[in-house]
Amino acid sequence: MEDFINSINGVLWATPVIYILLGVGLLFSILTRFLQVRHFPEMIRLMFDGKSSEAGVSSFQALSMSLGGRVGTGNIAGVATAIAFGGPGAVFWMCAIAFLGASSAFIESTLSQIYKVKINGEYRGGPSFYIEKGIGWRWFAVLFAFASMLGMALLSGTQSNTTVVAIKNAFGMNHYLSGAIYVGIFGLIIFGGVKRIAGFAQIIVPFMAIGYILMALVMMVLNISEVPAVITLIFRSAFGLEPAFGGIVGMAVMWGVKRGIFSNEAGQGSGAHPSAAAEVSHPAKQGFVQAFSVYIDTLLVCAATAFMILTTGMYNTQATDGSYIVNNIGEVEVGPAYTQIAIDSVIPGFGAGFVAVALLFFTFTTLVAYYYIAETNLVYLTRGKDMKWAYHLLRFIMIAIAYYGVVKSAALAWALGDVGVGIMVWINVIAILILAKPALIALKDYERQKKLGLDPTFDPVALGIKNADYWEEKIKKEKELAS
Repeated sequence: MEDFINSINGVLWATPVIYILLGVGLLFSILTRFLQVRHFPEMIRLMFDGKSSEAGVSSFQALSMSLGGRVGTGNIAGVATAIAFGGPGAVFWMCAIAFLGASSAFIESTLSQIYKVKINGEYRGGPSFYIEKGIGWRWFAVLFAFASMLGMALLSGTQSNTTVVAIKNAFGMNHYLSGAIYVGIFGLIIFGGVKRIAGFAQIIVPFMAIGYILMALVMMVLNISEVPAVITLIFRSAFGLEPAFGGIVGMAVMWGVKRGIFSNEAGQGSGAHPSAAAEVSHPAKQGFVQAFSVYIDTLLVCAATAFMILTTGMYNTQATDGSYIVNNIGEVEVGPAYTQIAIDSVIPGFGAGFVAVALLFFTFTTLVAYYYIAETNLVYLTRGKDMKWAYHLLRFIMIAIAYYGVVKSAALAWALGDVGVGIMVWINVIAILILAKPALIALKDYERQKKLGLDPTFDPVALGIKNADYWEEKIKKEKELAS
């Protein structure tokens, strides 16, 4: 089974694909004139702009929901995996794909807002919706909907697997029992609907991210003398200038990009789903907010993990033949144990428990976000019809696979997760390359209105954007009320 899954990943994540993803991020960065730099202050301002409504959530709630999906096992176990197989240079490529991917996140999230719909009194949107409305390829949209539901279900196994391993390492708790409690609470949240998911995310996500980054800062202060050397090591290893890691530059790029995308999800399309739920006056507003969420995920949380591991030297790195280039911690399974050992080396007896608790929060919010994404695609497929049995079935499947991940090997769980991400990335990247124009028009329109000192509003008809039904209907109602 594992060999079969790995062969699929060999196609989905072949070396040319890695460079294509880097190229797409660079293309969108150029087309948007590096908005991720130019509009950095606007990104921060807009995070706290807007309020929720009966149909939608606030920009901050939508950000929290998307960060709930982004900040997960990839930020702890994923970083360790990248270092283990790509060396310290993989950290540079994780940050590079985040910087370039911020523009991809803007494009997909703005498109999600442009083509969002209101179904059963709630905003819904994402790649399936903008593929059908923007391109007109319903078959391709349906393919993405099924792929994302499959992908989110498969990815749930990686979250539960990593968490119970960390809990077992820290507290010795039986993984069958901890897994049952974990997925049981998960079930209580997802049966509560979108509003409960958003409310849960806006409380937990900021708390967990800030706490984790503060721990990393403490670690860096305690190892401040090692920080300059680690930064140099990361850069030299990324480009093959460090002799020890010169033979795995290609692996550094591959693992850095793969784990970077797994973590920040830029270009994957998953962050576009909660983006559509936000109540905003212009699609570009949520595009900016979601672009910034990529920075939070990778340049802050992933980098925090990397510096904890590298400044303490608590890691191994393998060559392509399986031999060790670096073997500092012996035969330790790649994953959260790297971070646990790193913290323990500085604050004895604290690392295992801290990482286990951090992962518990990180992965739990990710599971909740994964369910929301899967549910949104089920809404797309059912067109909002009253099919409660289908939604209950989806919930039980997500819960079952999350528990299945508890009892399976980490290697298989990660391999299955990579398949899910790979399928979604392929479909969504093709879609946003074809559909970039409406998002770029929206960006230009937003910038024009800001220069005039206005709070930007969106009129798709005036901009020549077709099939933006929600916005057209909104403008029509506003004109009727005004008259």
